[in-house]
Amino acid sequence: MDTNPAEIDRVQVLDAADALFYAHGIQAVGMDRIRDAAQIPLKRLYRAFPSKAALVEAYLRRRDERARAALRAYTAGRPTPQASVLAVFDWLYEWYQQPEFRGCAFNNAFGELGEDSESVAQAVSDHMTAIRDHLRLLTAEMPASEALAAQLHILISGATILAAVHHTPEPARQARDAAQALLNAMAEASAAPPPDHHAPVS
Repeated sequence: MDTNPAEIDRVQVLDAADALFYAHGIQAVGMDRIRDAAQIPLKRLYRAFPSKAALVEAYLRRRDERARAALRAYTAGRPTPQASVLAVFDWLYEWYQQPEFRGCAFNNAFGELGEDSESVAQAVSDHMTAIRDHLRLLTAEMPASEALAAQLHILISGATILAAVHHTPEPARQARDAAQALLNAMAEASAAPPPDHHAPVS
């Protein structure tokens, strides 16, 4: 089966943009630089993506799909829901150790363009919602699932920022410990007997 040349161009441009945007920031990278990295003429680049805004959105959407797929695969098949939750932080630890790690691409993009670009703001919001939804799925069988998923999401976001700022994966371990404490507290609360409202008052 013949490969679509337009799709080849699209993938080459997205690969180049992904590396450059993530390493250097979106505003610092022009379309000429992406053209050179993708090794295609500027005319073909604009045929694949009619504007830089369209390319930025496509970059974020593809990052979202890949990150969610990787997280789903990493947390799948764990023996308990609690193990699946803690695996999220093990996955983060591995990610933070990668030499090219520069923090969360979505936080970075929102910091650069979120106030001025509706498409960027929406892509970032959709990604954050998807991560929260995955956490809700992992905690669905636990007490106070909604609140727990929100707290875990905050731990993930904070750990990612600190790992990028301090150039260390250790915040993932620290966030994992905090997640374990949350899980323990939830389990203890659910196991505690309900208060006896009919007990005599001394």
